Amino acid sequence: MTSESSVRASATPAAPRPYDGLDKLFVAGTWRDGGSGETTPDVNPYNQNILAEHVLADRHDLDEAYAAAARAQHEWAAAAPAERANVLARAVRIFDERREELIGWCQRESGSVRAKAEFEVSAARDITAEAASFPYRMDGDIFGSDIPHKENRVYRQPLGVVGVISPWNFPMNLSNRSVATALGCGNTVVLKPASDTPITGGLLLAKIYEEAGLPAGALSVLVGRGSVIGDYFVEHPVPKLITFTGSTAVGRGIAAKTVAGTRIKRVALELGGNCPLVVLDDADVERAVDIAIIGRFLHQGQICMSTNRIIVDASIANAFTERFVERASNLVCGDPLDPATNIGPIINESQLNGLLDKVKRAEEQGARVLLHGEPEGLVLPPVVFGDVDPIWDIALQESFGPLAPIIVTHGEDEALECANMSDYGLSSAVVGGDVERATAFALKIDAGMTHVNDMSVADERHVPFGGEKNSGLGRFNGRWILEEMTRTHWTSIQHAPHPYPF
Repeated sequence: MTSESSVRASATPAAPRPYDGLDKLFVAGTWRDGGSGETTPDVNPYNQNILAEHVLADRHDLDEAYAAAARAQHEWAAAAPAERANVLARAVRIFDERREELIGWCQRESGSVRAKAEFEVSAARDITAEAASFPYRMDGDIFGSDIPHKENRVYRQPLGVVGVISPWNFPMNLSNRSVATALGCGNTVVLKPASDTPITGGLLLAKIYEEAGLPAGALSVLVGRGSVIGDYFVEHPVPKLITFTGSTAVGRGIAAKTVAGTRIKRVALELGGNCPLVVLDDADVERAVDIAIIGRFLHQGQICMSTNRIIVDASIANAFTERFVERASNLVCGDPLDPATNIGPIINESQLNGLLDKVKRAEEQGARVLLHGEPEGLVLPPVVFGDVDPIWDIALQESFGPLAPIIVTHGEDEALECANMSDYGLSSAVVGGDVERATAFALKIDAGMTHVNDMSVADERHVPFGGEKNSGLGRFNGRWILEEMTRTHWTSIQHAPHPYPF
């Protein structure tokens, strides 16, 4: 007689064996060391434990990766749509089967608390599911002609090889939103993840796609110093598109090397943000505080979409500020592997020192410090500023950390002026009781994305993600990234001779 417990156990599939070999690079279908001979550790930012050590790539490795991608691309693009879709669908299943393993890596390598790691792995998985539809969405068109017996066909084709440079803050998702979609469109990829997060930003993805059956050479992951392979990665003659997520300063350099360089190629850039949260006078204060707390302090504020400025109407500013400071002071700071933790470590010491400099500068300019805890290791508790002038550095510059400036305004016009008082225009948010009034306000914000009665940190696989002004070029997700990843080819056919003028 089979017991109920044994039936239940047999119905639950065993977890797959964890990936190994993550101390190697993935170059042209082979797991190996880079050619530079230089070794660098991959460090847990909370406890400084070494997770892996990598021998970094050099220019020869990059040449090999791009050459392999170019060779593999022709066969991959020629594969039946079902073949490409099935590889991506298998990758989705692997994301599901290995979910806990992937979440754990996000927590250890980038200091993500559980909620952020879950959000990131889900987003990376979902964009893969979206990309699995792309082989069937490579549609073209047929147009008539004013010339007798002529037919105009417009074909949608892959670009070829795509170079992807990704950041350390949401590494798995911000890498995979380019990798998965490029593959879905019939392109091949060379990926350079950030040196702080090479495993979640690239090597785990290489393992997933290899396990899913992606042909050798269709994806390479190179860990290397920007000073050694960075410029060459962008300027290399093989890639037709460079996607980059990171700082505006670096993005400008990439644009100069691609759009204005000797080899013109496409770019898709998601750059810095200085996202405002505007709390209108009819907002529910408790709801506004909920939105501000999560929007500012999720992943220690190390998100391009993070609420960087809180703009509150004077009529409710005191009540909002008092409640916000109280909530921020009760956030649990510490080990991201502890389920109770709300705020984990800053990614590295350089970033922490930069944040402490910003705190000092805000105080020098006259900001009133309402909450300030001392860092323990790389864990920086929330810092909240009141009496902030919107022209001060703490308001105009992206903090990329748990620093929260509160700006008090009088009426919608002043709030809108403050919201748009930035060179950036990525995400934004508005909180108000009258939804249509808040929506009308939202449409006046000069940004690529605005969320009404929700936090500024939002991402869905089927809607356009991108910014205005110095926050970037192009759009990710859904049919918008499909446009970035493909080219149209007009082919006309003259079915019968017609007279020419000479």
